[in-house]
Order: sequence, then C-alpha cells, then structure tokens
Amino acid sequence: MPAYVIADVTVTDPEHYPDYVRLVPATLEPFGGRFIVRGGPVEVAEGSWQPQRLVVIEFPSLDRAKAWYHSTEYAPARELRWKYSNGNILFVEGAAPA
Repeated sequence: MPAYVIADVTVTDPEHYPDYVRLVPATLEPFGGRFIVRGGPVEVAEGSWQPQRLVVIEFPSLDRAKAWYHSTEYAPARELRWKYSNGNILFVEGAAPA
C-alpha cells in the first residue's frame, strides 16, 4: 500500500534552502519515492491551517518512507533542512484499494 511523507515547511534561510532542495531527489530513488507536491501556491478551502511550503512524497510503503527519512542517503539533506527551515513532517498510509 502506498504511503506518503507530508511536510509543511517554513523556510528561514531562503538564500541557502535551495542547497537542500537540490540534494533531495537523488535520495528518493533508492527508496521508490517520488514527489507528488513540491511547493507551489496553496489555497485554503476550509479551516485555519496556513501551510508555507507544502511537500508530498509518495513511497511504495510506510516502511520505505520511514527507511528513506532515517537513511544515510537523506541524512546530509535533512541536516540542511533543519538548518535552513522549520516545519512539520508526517508519515501517512494511503487508502487501501476498494
């Protein structure tokens, strides 16, 4: 069953944040990850959530999503994200086929 990493990121250092953005794609491939949403405009339809930079990454399974997040491949990029932004990261399983 697919799973997703959902991130709501507030960039605190826009000059250096692109260093993080450039590193991430190569870290996804070994884990079967692919971007579904990668920033862009957000329009709130209901509620008070005001995401800053919304990112959704799809993985083949929750195990693969967590393996990517905790991997040595992603670690250098994660350190940059922590340095240049603040945010919330979620793991969520996709819907089971009907």
